[in-house]
Amino acid sequence: MPISFADIGSTYLIKEVTGKEETKQHLENLGFVVGEPVKIISKISGNVIIEVKGTRIALDRNLASKIHI
Repeated sequence: MPISFADIGSTYLIKEVTGKEETKQHLENLGFVVGEPVKIISKISGNVIIEVKGTRIALDRNLASKIHI
């Protein structure tokens, strides 16, 4: 399930990061790697604020759809 469908306040483990190689590399550089726990802070119109490795990161719906939990 893409992270954009996750419940606010819940913590999940990343199962897969999809997309083109440069997109996957960008997300990995931000800390979105398989097995890493992430917490959903808020969602607005498909855009998501996620806490990963102690940092809050805002992703638009396109990038959020590439992260599967």
